[in-house]
Amino acid sequence: MGALLARGIRPAVGFTSPDDVLKDPHLTHGQKREILSSWASDASAVQDEPTLRWLLGTPEPVAYAEVREALLRLDRARH
Repeated sequence: MGALLARGIRPAVGFTSPDDVLKDPHLTHGQKREILSSWASDASAVQDEPTLRWLLGTPEPVAYAEVREALLRLDRARH
């Protein structure tokens, strides 16, 4: 319960990569999309490094391309 509460405040708590979000069996499709979309947003861009995203709650930045690819795979899995 603590991790889920923390995710409400910091949505990426417990995730180290976008693949971790995709593999989480406790999240709905919509929740996965919300987390990945937040991760891909300009608000998560690393200053002076526009190809990197660092979502609050994750241990380090990841490539924007990795987040975008995870979103595409999520959408393909739904159809």
